[in-house]
Parts: sequence; structure tokens; C-alpha cells
Amino acid sequence: MEDDGQQIKVGISVGDLGGVGCEVALKTFSDPRMLDFCTPVFFASGKTISHQKAHFGLDIGFQGVGDASGAIPGKVNVVNVWKEHPEVPFGRASQTGGEYAIQSLQAAVDALKNGAIDLLVTAPIDKKTVQSDQFRFPGHTDYLARELGGESLMFMVTEGLKVGLLTDHVPVKDAPALITQKLIYSKVQAMEESLKRDFAIRRPRIAVLGINPHSGDEGVIGREDEEVLKPALRKLTDGKHLVFGPYAADTFFASDNYREFDGILACYHDQGLIPFKTLAFGKGVNFTAGLSRVRTSPDHGTAYDIAGKGKADPSSFAEAVFTGIRIFRNRREYDRLTSNPLQKQKLKRSGKGREGQK
Repeated sequence: MEDDGQQIKVGISVGDLGGVGCEVALKTFSDPRMLDFCTPVFFASGKTISHQKAHFGLDIGFQGVGDASGAIPGKVNVVNVWKEHPEVPFGRASQTGGEYAIQSLQAAVDALKNGAIDLLVTAPIDKKTVQSDQFRFPGHTDYLARELGGESLMFMVTEGLKVGLLTDHVPVKDAPALITQKLIYSKVQAMEESLKRDFAIRRPRIAVLGINPHSGDEGVIGREDEEVLKPALRKLTDGKHLVFGPYAADTFFASDNYREFDGILACYHDQGLIPFKTLAFGKGVNFTAGLSRVRTSPDHGTAYDIAGKGKADPSSFAEAVFTGIRIFRNRREYDRLTSNPLQKQKLKRSGKGREGQK
């Protein structure tokens, strides 16, 4: 793990080689100034990285290392997870692309668990082609929750907007039945803890969106808000949590109401991600909160339609790197302060550490 005075090691799983993941990661670190902020470690192979950088005409050198623990500061490091150069076509889904994406991911997660890297940034995978007897997960989040432990929360974040999900990669028809009071308590607490520990917000305010249109209109449009969501929020409020809602999702973002809150909890995938990506696309980051280690990723997918054409914008990947570094540092500082009772009391009295004070 990273010690004081040493650079943070950022592990990078390269994602589907037929998509834009490797391209945006290499473009990010083709700017030599990035090496002032962290030590990147790619989990792939020297042959694969050489092929990708040549294809896109990128002027970027790299250093092969046998293990991430031996990564060299000031260099782009590559751990040889495989020796061959896999033939993965750009721009379309392939079983081969999925297989190598998972090899990269598993090697990176092992290094993260072992402390050889400090945090992980994952390039996009194809959720269908990664499926196998060894990998039966709808995406990164569920896999990481199993490997790293904790109550995971899919948390889309940018400087002024942070949206978490009660349910993530599940069919819309199944979402209402999965939303229980227990799940609501768990996700609200995970978001609250993350806002404190990962984003240095001392007393976070959390808004919760309604399950049904107009939050059910008092039971006229579905009973889930009345029978499940509202009682859970009342209990959380009685427990002194700063949780508000439910808010009708159709007007919540349009009215700029979201600016009054540090975090927003949406009930299902598109309810949260459509407004988030509309407002923050290209600058947003997918952060898996609640885990024992830090993982971020860009807010886009494999983008097969532009893969291999050199058109992919690395902005979101670069932001995922910067956000991961900030979270790692915030978490380390929070743990340091709260492990010391005197420092903890000083922090409470000072009121310092709230992001975006209103």
C-alpha cells in the first residue's frame, strides 16, 4: 500500500479490447503530467499495450513489471497478465474480448486485495461477453462486492452531483419488488457513510426519489411509496439521519432541487442515470461505494460504434483517476482522524471537511 511520501498506485483493468477502454486509458496517461499524480499499473500484456498505442498513434512509453508491487514511479507500468496478443476486433462484441477483459479484471482485483495497488480504475466491459462459468455477474459492481466485501452502492459522482441507486442492473419490472425497507436502510447508510468518509462531507443531506410517478400520488399510482418507501424514510429521519423525500423524479432535476442535497438515491437504474448522464456526461465517474477498497470507472460503456477510430474522449477516464485518488486520500484522512478520539472531537467542533458548504 501507498505510504506517506510515495505516489498512489492506480491499477487499471483494460476492459473489452474491442471497445474504447484501452484507448481512453492510454490517452489519459499519454499526458506525462499525469505521472506527477500517480503511478499507473495496467493489467494486460506488453504486446497488447504496444498494439493499442501503435494503432492510435500514441506517444507513450511503458515499463513491463512482473508484479504490481514492483511498479516504478514516473513510469506507465504494465503487468503481463497474458503473454500473447489476442486477436480482438475493434467495434463489435466477441467472446475473446470478454475473456481477456475478465482476466485483466481478476488480476487487478487480486493486486488490490493484496495491497500491491492502492485503488482500481476499471475500463468498460461488455456485460454479455464476460459471462462464463467463472464469471456470473451483471457487471463490475456485484463482482467487486463479492471480492472486496461490504455493502456496495453504485454511486455516480461528479463535483456537484452524486446519484446512488437502490437497485442497479435489474429489469425494470423487477425493481419495485426488490425495494424493501431493509434495502432502503442499507443503501441510505452506505451513501451517508461514503459521503462522510470518501467525500469529506460532515453532515450529508440525502434526497430519495419516489418509486412510482409522482411518488404514487398517495397510493393512486401504486402503493409501494406509501407502504415501503415513506415508512422507511420516517424511521431514518427519526434516527437523526438527514434524509428527505420521496421526491417525484420527473421534476426533481428539472427544478434544480438536486443542488440542495449532497447525495440523491434513485430507485432504479434509468431513474438515476438518465439525469446524471444528461447533466454530467464526460465528467461523471462511476464509483462503487461501501467496499473495503476504492474502485472507480468512466461513466460510459464500450462504445463499439467509435472503437478503433481514435475518436474516444478520455475525459471521463481521467476524471475517474482523479476521483479515485481524492477518495483514497479522503478515506485515509477520515480513518486517521476517527481512530483518534481527540482528533475526532476536534473535527466535530471545527465543522471542517464538508464538501460544497451551502
